[in-house]
Amino acid sequence: MSAVLQPAIQAPPQPEGMLAVERIDTFYGETQVLFDVSLKVGAGEVVALLGPNGAGKTTLLRSVLGLTPPRKGGIRFDARDITRMPTHEIAKAGMGWVPDDRRIFPTLTVARNLAIARKATRFRSWHEKECFEIFSALEYLMHRECENLSGGEMQMVAISRALLGSPGLVLFDEPSQGLAPKVVQDVMKTISRLKAEGIAVLVVEQNVQSALQVADRAYVMNQGVIVHEGPAADLRNNAALCRQLLGV
Repeated sequence: MSAVLQPAIQAPPQPEGMLAVERIDTFYGETQVLFDVSLKVGAGEVVALLGPNGAGKTTLLRSVLGLTPPRKGGIRFDARDITRMPTHEIAKAGMGWVPDDRRIFPTLTVARNLAIARKATRFRSWHEKECFEIFSALEYLMHRECENLSGGEMQMVAISRALLGSPGLVLFDEPSQGLAPKVVQDVMKTISRLKAEGIAVLVVEQNVQSALQVADRAYVMNQGVIVHEGPAADLRNNAALCRQLLGV
């Protein structure tokens, strides 16, 4: 008697690739910091990159941005090889960045900081009014010099600046750092809004629970190596696993 064929188990569909980091090694001088690191972010997907201080998370973002290019492996963004591409060309291709220190121009007004950021890419354009819908206080800060802003207000400017660059992917480096809990909630809501708009997000975050609430998938790094990857719910719903990997 012939065996009964069982229906094949269908894997859940994966989001179309927006970022693919493929087995990269990155160095500072002769010191290797990243070891055979691979990571993917799909279009309209939020991916959290977690791990202790010194794990290599920011170095991974710097490699993606072309600030510290890998010596081995490859990086693709929006189906283009960007491994050796200059940082300004990567930005023109539609990659946004919200750095941990915001890096806004302190002596310029909010309006001027946002105007400088505006550019056209193949992705959809954003208008300042849409930024005001996300951050209602921003509209009333436009003529204020950025050196006179609070940390939360600076973060509003940094995120809005990234959006006005018409991104397909936004990299967030410690977006909740130094912010009040209410502002952290607003930042995480903004990340969820970007996902709803079809924008991919890669977020490095020490506030593990906040990141896991908005993320679809999560990677955990330690000592320059990816030690875990999977659905964010695996960490969100498994306290023992979260403690084992992250100590929280």
